[in-house]
Amino acid sequence: MFYSLKIELSILIVISTAVAFVMAWVLLKLGLSGWIAMPLTLIVALGITYLFARGLIAPLREMRDAAEAMADGDYTVRVKTGRNSNDEIGQLSRSFNEMAEELQHADQMRTDMVANVSHELRTPVSALQAMLENLADGVVEPTPANLEGILNQTHRLSDLIAFLLDLSRMEAGAASLNIERFDVAEFLDDTLKPLEIADAGHAHDITLQVPEGLSIEGDQDRLRQLFTNIISNALKHSADGTAVLIEARVDPDDHTVVTNVVNSGSQIPYASRSDIFRRFVKGKTGPGTESGGTGLGLSIARWAAQLHGGSIRVVDDPRGANFEIRLPQHHVSDDDTPTSEDNRAESRA
Repeated sequence: MFYSLKIELSILIVISTAVAFVMAWVLLKLGLSGWIAMPLTLIVALGITYLFARGLIAPLREMRDAAEAMADGDYTVRVKTGRNSNDEIGQLSRSFNEMAEELQHADQMRTDMVANVSHELRTPVSALQAMLENLADGVVEPTPANLEGILNQTHRLSDLIAFLLDLSRMEAGAASLNIERFDVAEFLDDTLKPLEIADAGHAHDITLQVPEGLSIEGDQDRLRQLFTNIISNALKHSADGTAVLIEARVDPDDHTVVTNVVNSGSQIPYASRSDIFRRFVKGKTGPGTESGGTGLGLSIARWAAQLHGGSIRVVDDPRGANFEIRLPQHHVSDDDTPTSEDNRAESRA
């Protein structure tokens, strides 16, 4: 009802004082002595104040109990805000609930991360162990095909470890950039070559459209991570024989290089467009089936874009899922960019 706790307390004091005054006047009119009237008046005034104050601070007691429950690991508790809780305590209650929700999400992410990392590591390790045991026991011969299978599993382990290292850098805010100017068309063409080789057999029609002479300033290794993850994601979620379009242009309004990676046919629901950039969230390759990746690729791609002052988002496109990557054409100077040491110092603070 009221938007300030000070107003509510002021009204409580006025009501208590008025009740005490009227009661004292009535008791004195009835002929009671002041020694009897005053204690009765004080008791009634204190009772009224206690009852009203108890209702005002009820959310504070709930927050105390909720904080104790959260300290014991229960992040599902919430504080009831009431219908007209627009004062400072009501705002504090809503902020507390938002904090509890964030902590619950962080705890769930931590649990999911441990489970996902354990699963992702166990799968290639188990496969490697089985292959090597078969080779050691003489069950299978060390043929090129068998050795290639072992090599593929080691590559998978190496990729996962690289993802986890990038994740740790992302958490620590520590990442150095080797800034240089390079041609966008040549860079994307070089990035596509190993992806096209890996995609052999799926018959995807990969088209690259980049204006001649378009250049950008950035760290090629980090940006190669970015585009490799985005393009790989597009190929992975495209049906065999469909088209994948990669087109780049300069936005004259803010001097950014805008790259769109579009895979034909498939669409990403609005509700999932922000979730897919979360860590360990895996996309769907079909009804009820997960992509089978680590769930880190898009998260690391967004991190690499943010390191360059850019962004990644999914935009509406009737052709299919469209990932729009915006990167500043000219990188900001080192004086304006926090260094790795600065980031680590901020993390410690």
